[in-house]
This record gives sequence, C-alpha cells and structure tokens, in this order.
Amino acid sequence: MKLLVALVAAAAIASAVAGYLRILRPRHVRWGATDVEVRRPMSGDILVQDPVMAATRAISVRARPDEIWLWLVQMGYKRAGFYSYDWIDNARVPSADHILPGFQGLKAGDVVPTGPRGDGFSVVSLEPNRSLVMEVHHTRFHVTFSTLLDPVNEEETRLVMRVRAAVRFNPLTALYYALFEPGDFVMMRKMMLGIKQRSEAMADERRAHTRVFEDVLLEAMKYG
Repeated sequence: MKLLVALVAAAAIASAVAGYLRILRPRHVRWGATDVEVRRPMSGDILVQDPVMAATRAISVRARPDEIWLWLVQMGYKRAGFYSYDWIDNARVPSADHILPGFQGLKAGDVVPTGPRGDGFSVVSLEPNRSLVMEVHHTRFHVTFSTLLDPVNEEETRLVMRVRAAVRFNPLTALYYALFEPGDFVMMRKMMLGIKQRSEAMADERRAHTRVFEDVLLEAMKYG
C-alpha cells in the first residue's frame, strides 16, 4: 500500500513538473515581451554566461522614461519597497506611492537591500532614464537583474526587465531554485504593474497641468 501511494505521489509530481515545463514556464519567462525584446542583448547579459533561467518580461507604460526612472532608483527594502507584495518583500510596509528624494541618488556600487540584514542587489551599472543593472553573486548562485527603458514615442515607454540566473546545484540550492523560478515571475509581474501604475499616475498629473497651462495661455492670447 505504501509503495502504491509513493508511486501515485511520484507520478503526480512528475505530471505537475512536466506541465509546468511545457505550458507555464515558456509563458512566464517572456511575459509581455516581443520576440525582438527577448532576443535583444541587454546590459548585464555578459555577467551570467550560462544561465539556467533567462527571463525577459516587458510592459507598456504611458509615461516618459524619466518619470519611470524615479520609481526604479528608489526601490529597496525599507526604502520605497518593490511595488509588489509588500507582506513578502517589505516587512508589510506599503510600497511608496510618491517620490522619495532621499533615495534618488543611486549609483554604481550601491546595494539595493532586499531584507533586514542590509544585503541585496549590488548596482553594477546605470544610465539615467535608460538602463539599470544589478546582481547578487554568491558561491552557489549568481543572479542578474537588468532593466531597460525603451521609448516608443513621446508619451509611451516599454519597461523591459531581464533576469538571468546561474546555480551550482546541490539538494539545498535545487530546492531554493525550484521555489525561486515561479516565485520570481509572481513578484516581478506585480512589481512591473506597480511601477506602471505609479508612473502613469505621475504622467497623467503632468499632462493635466500642461493642459491647464495651455488653456490659460490660449485664453490670455484671446485678450492679448
């Protein structure tokens, strides 16, 4: 009886893994990204040469790159948060819904903390309003997190994020990776939607003020 239960459990696990690899994984590793965005080289790709996971996700944001950039550089644990599930990655503190001037000076070499110990992603390089590359490099795993802001027109930007992960497998790291890969998609999708929401709200406010100014100017010109 025990053998039968074990065989059934093993078959169920194998079926779940096969379904994930065949159906779910191909979708989540390129959520929202075009073929061009998936194939395009990004800053940071060279840091992880043979990744076990290379995920490129993208979303359209109706805002300018400089407006999105303000939200990117202030991310971090007990900074602005990660605009994701705060009960998981920010100690239940709500992610900021406004710009925090004290966290706008991000530079290469800084650490974006991911937990209370203060460790996290090291900033490898950044090009303001364009790209940001961060990494976590340990003896058993190496993960890079690259972001690209690609303007579509004056009021729309493609937010493209790429994760590349290499793992030196043992039973412990294999378990960690099995949780990391699907968890990465869940958290990153929420983060990208959070950045989109905040950036578009800021852009909408700018556009509203611009329209008000233009209306006042036109009214003044009538009587000028």
